[in-house]
Amino acid sequence: MPIPDLCNPTKVEAKNAKQAVTTSATAIISNATASNKTLRVVSLYVSNVDGVDAASVTVSIFDGSVTRHICNTVSVPADSTLSVITREDVVYLMEGDALRLTASNDGDLEAIVSYEEIS
Repeated sequence: MPIPDLCNPTKVEAKNAKQAVTTSATAIISNATASNKTLRVVSLYVSNVDGVDAASVTVSIFDGSVTRHICNTVSVPADSTLSVITREDVVYLMEGDALRLTASNDGDLEAIVSYEEIS
């Protein structure tokens, strides 16, 4: 499980992922155990597509046994977008980590994450 040298990586690949956020904690991206990669999350946006009601989002990192929260039950007003992670707030996912999202209501929230896969 060597960790890539972030100053002199072999490869950096830009990627995006998107998902509808449900009431079950679900990984939008994961870094597999023994991947020999680090994932650099550069942005995460959560949009409320419900035109009437606010919904809340929880964003966490799960390492296979422990969950740590980036934000917990933060309200996203109707027809608006929450910037959870920006380029100034970079988050790294090490091997075995998953970035998970949970919504207060099914069908209200959608998420888009941009990240770099570093090896």
